[in-house]
Amino acid sequence: MLSRLYQWMLAKAAHRHADRWLAAISFMESSFFPIPPHPLLGLMCLARPERALWFGFVCTVASVVGGLFGYAIGHFLYESVGAAMLSALGLSEKFPVAACYLREYGAEIILLKGATPIPFKLITITAGFIGLSLFTFLWASVLSRAFQFMLVGALFWKYGAAIKPFIEKYLGWLSAGFLLLLVSGFLVAGMLGGGGDKANDSCARAPVAASALSS
Repeated sequence: MLSRLYQWMLAKAAHRHADRWLAAISFMESSFFPIPPHPLLGLMCLARPERALWFGFVCTVASVVGGLFGYAIGHFLYESVGAAMLSALGLSEKFPVAACYLREYGAEIILLKGATPIPFKLITITAGFIGLSLFTFLWASVLSRAFQFMLVGALFWKYGAAIKPFIEKYLGWLSAGFLLLLVSGFLVAGMLGGGGDKANDSCARAPVAASALSS
């Protein structure tokens, strides 16, 4: 079944309008959609490695634009829309931590965490809510998203044809690994930053403080 699904997705990835789907999913994932665009991006690059860099570019641009949409939700509609989105995604408890670290570090958090499995939508909505400089948010998002998606595009452009047999042989293991990576991103979403200085300690206690204020 997994093999048939793979073949079906590979065929769709090679479709002449596949880049539109890639753009749509990349846009939605940055603001409210739970599934990242990586599987479709990878399959599209695998199906047409000569266009892998273009697909990485499409993914990057759409993700940044979607991030701006997430920023707008956090800035203008957090109480009515943003809070419900984070709750539906199981990220409500991580919101105070994300807000604290974004206030403390700003672009550094976007650069570091925007290129990790941590849900990017948590960062975009939170950045809008705290009123992070739009210019800072924009350039940091471009760099972090480009690093992630353009790197995938470059690797498939260079090695796509050679690694296709490997992917088909170990499809089950690779799928399980991606699912584990996706779940781990949500699990470590509250672990923004790290270390033991005062800023990190106070941010780690942010959910406790928020809970105390709401009780």
